[in-house]
Amino acid sequence: MPPAHPFDDDKLKEECGIFGVVGVSDAANFVALGLHALQHRGQEAGGIVVHHPEHGFNSARRFGYVRDNFTSQSVMETLPGPIGIGHVRYSTAGNKGNTAIRDVQPFFGEFSMGGAAIAHNGNITNANALRRELIERGSIFQSSSDSECIIHLMARSMGRSIPDRMEEALRKVEGAFSVVAMTRTKLIGVRDPLGVRPLVLGKLAEGWVLSSETCALDIIGADFVREIEPGEMVVISEKSGVESHFPFRRQNSRFCIFEHVYFSRPDSILGGRSVYESRRQIGVELAKEAAVDADLVCPVPDSGTPAAIGFSQESGIPFALGITRNQYMGRTFIEPTEQIRNMGVRLKLNVNRALIKDKRVILVDDSVVRGTTSRKIKEMILDAGAKEVHFRIASPPTAWPCFYGVDTPQREKLLAATMSEEEMRQHLEVDSLKFISLDGLYRAVGEAGGRDNKRPQYCDACFSGEYPVRPADMLEQGFEMKAAE
Repeated sequence: MPPAHPFDDDKLKEECGIFGVVGVSDAANFVALGLHALQHRGQEAGGIVVHHPEHGFNSARRFGYVRDNFTSQSVMETLPGPIGIGHVRYSTAGNKGNTAIRDVQPFFGEFSMGGAAIAHNGNITNANALRRELIERGSIFQSSSDSECIIHLMARSMGRSIPDRMEEALRKVEGAFSVVAMTRTKLIGVRDPLGVRPLVLGKLAEGWVLSSETCALDIIGADFVREIEPGEMVVISEKSGVESHFPFRRQNSRFCIFEHVYFSRPDSILGGRSVYESRRQIGVELAKEAAVDADLVCPVPDSGTPAAIGFSQESGIPFALGITRNQYMGRTFIEPTEQIRNMGVRLKLNVNRALIKDKRVILVDDSVVRGTTSRKIKEMILDAGAKEVHFRIASPPTAWPCFYGVDTPQREKLLAATMSEEEMRQHLEVDSLKFISLDGLYRAVGEAGGRDNKRPQYCDACFSGEYPVRPADMLEQGFEMKAAE
């Protein structure tokens, strides 16, 4: 069945948000608040695992939003203890469509030296090969998630402590990962050697926090300490505080540039930069690169707003909220008929007719994926009486799938994979269409010289087709990489 709302289907989805805390009373409450702040990274399901010295390990996994599942006293009372980790999920690896509850993280394993739970953001690109090998050696998998491989690799390790086992396991894993894990007393955080996915460290009174983004530190009143470095592993306990070491070979960092464009919340800090400011600067660069004579600059809410503000400031064309989002519209509003499904965008977005009528409108959006939403929004704007519609896109054309933790359609379904910019303009039937250049995007996120083509500063595979980690599983399935130029 087609998705209920085309608007939801035409955006790239971040796979997951992860959060962990140690050294606080009622850790689960803090984890639930942290996951609530990270809800934008995954709305499909969430889970929390905690440990209490008397009650041992306890967990809860639920489908849907954190606010609907982890706010009742009856649930939270089942999750006592001073240490806990949590995860919000949007599936990329594992089951598509209806998630099985067994796929919901964190995953838990009982080892000879005690239990451990693990939550993972990213994608393991050699998961299929690892899974085959582990099953041949007798491992019994409970889920279809690539993350479960880590638990099985830990079980087979000969390491003398759980952090040692985790280190050994992660050395066999390829891809992009940020991991939070816990034992009875320790909170563990790891980033892959390229640092593709984010992970930050915070301080909360006597306790410590690990989180995908800084906005989740703010919600619980924790102080941001630093980012976990690419290839770093931190082991945190109440007794010893933060111990850091680097188990992987040092490499040049390749943080995901799309975190700056879309995934992260605008009130987060990434790499010492405000996400909001990066997005505003993208709008400034867009206005310099692709100026057009018009009456209004309107964002496609909500992710297009900072870039639209920057475009307006640089161009001098007034900023206006020409489209309003219905913020109370959930993902499962009603079981839609075909007729209602075709209205999908209007359930979420509506045009301010009085503002738009007889105007030449610049629409600023974060990306064009399949183009279905862009077409619908253009039709809505024209229906409201606009004279002209000009699209300005705050990212370069998305022409390649992501294999590092983002749910991207197959390459042939990406509009930019099969069409030039002019062909896309004709397809969308707009007066003009311009994307920010890759160099412009790099300048906006603080690289004054633009992209270093010999040693790119970020992972930008979805735009450039240059994959920093070989996607072994996908190549096995017939995926063809970009030919060397």
